Amino acid sequence: MKPIKTLLAACLLLAWPGAPACADAGAGSTAPLAAVLGNDISWPQCGGDLPAPSAFAVVGVNGGRPDTVNPCLAAQLAWADQSVDPQGAKQAAVYVNTAAPGPAESLWWPANNTYQSVEIANPYGMCGGDASPACAFIHGYAMASSAAAALKDAGGNAMRQMWWLDVETGNSWQWDKAVNTAELEGMTAYLQGAGAEVGIYSSGYQFNEIVGDVSPRSNLYNLQNWLAGAYSAESAQEYCAAAPLTPGGTVTTTQFTADDLDYDYRCPAPAPAPAPSPAAQPAPAPDKTRSNLYAELHAAQIS
Repeated sequence: MKPIKTLLAACLLLAWPGAPACADAGAGSTAPLAAVLGNDISWPQCGGDLPAPSAFAVVGVNGGRPDTVNPCLAAQLAWADQSVDPQGAKQAAVYVNTAAPGPAESLWWPANNTYQSVEIANPYGMCGGDASPACAFIHGYAMASSAAAALKDAGGNAMRQMWWLDVETGNSWQWDKAVNTAELEGMTAYLQGAGAEVGIYSSGYQFNEIVGDVSPRSNLYNLQNWLAGAYSAESAQEYCAAAPLTPGGTVTTTQFTADDLDYDYRCPAPAPAPAPSPAAQPAPAPDKTRSNLYAELHAAQIS
């Protein structure tokens, strides 16, 4: 007999819309996990066979690093729009690669607070072309703007999409975590300013190595989290209870890999907290009857 973990993963990979769904192997559950299982794809899947449309989908905008474009973006968005999202989303979510390369000959890096002839409001002050939080903020803002333009060219709408910031150690980052944080804050500022919803994709280890602690004043503090690192559908469920990447964040999605494809599990929304019970009120004093009044008077006379 196969272990439950292996059997569960096999059931999930086969239980797509139109096919019989395996029941959840978790104790006490009656709903199939396939109802909330999705896929994320990007340039590595160009030219390959894509899975059947899943419950939801996430498509990579870039070609592996910022300021590049996934050559199959339009086709993959069309595939993703076939998904039947149980939450009613009309467009697939997207993710964008992130990095803080600093000044480099082969890569663009800002020299001031201006991007495309527009002065950008910078919470870190004036960028002077160095590897500072001020310049990283402008760089992040510009990279998000470039990605939004690429998405628009491919037929997407940046203002109606969920954007995930892909934060991984495989890209270029600075030793100063404040610079890396400012990079992501710049990207978030642009996307939120365009009306998009923003979240962070990473693992706890990678995010800590790149960003570390996040201040409550940061626009990253309350973002949704998409956690990587699960090794099966079962552990993807368990990751929903893991610590968020930022203290104010919420883990809403987790990821595991099987057969060279990424599968994503959408965490159930937490149950609303029950309304507090009204405070117990002391019982009212009983009305004094004629006999009680007589007894009190009699006691007073005796004393």
